[in-house]
Amino acid sequence: MTLLGVSGAIMKKILVTGSNGLIGSEVVNYFDKLGWSVTGVDNNMRKEFFGDDGDTLWNRRRLLASCMNFEHYDFDIRDRQQVLELMKALKPNLIVHCAAQPSHDLAALRPLEDFEVNAMGTHNLLEAARTASPNVVFVHMSTNKVYGDRPNLIKMKETEARWIYDDPDYADGIDESMSIDNSTHSLFGVSKAAADLLVQEYGRSFGMHTCCLRGGCLTGPTHSGVELHGFLSYLIRCNIEEREYTVYGYKGKQVRDNLHSLDVARCIEQFYETPSSAAIFNLGGGLRNSISILEAFERVSRLTGKPMLYRYEDEPRQGDHICYISDLTHIRRRLPGWDITLDLDDIFEEIIGGWKTRL
Repeated sequence: MTLLGVSGAIMKKILVTGSNGLIGSEVVNYFDKLGWSVTGVDNNMRKEFFGDDGDTLWNRRRLLASCMNFEHYDFDIRDRQQVLELMKALKPNLIVHCAAQPSHDLAALRPLEDFEVNAMGTHNLLEAARTASPNVVFVHMSTNKVYGDRPNLIKMKETEARWIYDDPDYADGIDESMSIDNSTHSLFGVSKAAADLLVQEYGRSFGMHTCCLRGGCLTGPTHSGVELHGFLSYLIRCNIEEREYTVYGYKGKQVRDNLHSLDVARCIEQFYETPSSAAIFNLGGGLRNSISILEAFERVSRLTGKPMLYRYEDEPRQGDHICYISDLTHIRRRLPGWDITLDLDDIFEEIIGGWKTRL
């Protein structure tokens, strides 16, 4: 099947899994605007995982209404035959794999489903791509949780509102050389680490162009944030709706580096233009876009005029990071056309606006 754009040129084809979600929908919208033929796969499993608050059908409807060249398929990436048949029919130039079970907490309650979706679903996609479209560029949305709790071993100092690294080797954050071994991951971290390693190995063993983006706190206005997933989106929603937010451990001073979903899509485009095999990038907001929970409370209250309602639980979540900041040195060197374009002010304002529109 040959697709022609308005200029008569052959259209490039992208397959996006998890296309209803935050990153998936951003990628769909971004590449549609570039004139690509975009195919999305998403069965709205988030609603089953997280209930009505996790429902992403609103986002699917938005994409179908606004995109020029978007087609959607509603099936489960654990269905190996359906994945293979779609890959043979489509033969995409680029695959962006965002579909996942994304929660630490839920993985402990549903460990088999967590591993099947995150590890086996990824394996199904890789093998189908190798069979039907071996020259494809395969970008996998991995996670910083592949490092387990090793980031918590870094020497830190406590300030009034946050924890921060107190080791000059981590002045710019955590780079890709950190080991994933000898640490507590959570079952979610294990399933994502398995997927991450599979993506690398298909690059090395079969010469495929593969990339793992180990995301920090990826966020944006289309995030259906819930308590078990989507730190900043959920925090802002709680403030707007005057819900009580629960802080789990570390005095609320735990730090995340936040990156807007648009900057993730821009990164993916850059990698497609200069692909390689078994690439690994830590991708987050870096020190510039880092913020603690307490600092986020203060910022959102200042912007909305509403106090933040919260309670504190002393026990942190298993495998949770006290402080995680991505060192972006490697990705900036390897993809010199990429950098952060949206700062924390942009991110907060857009998420607040997004929730006010949807609620």
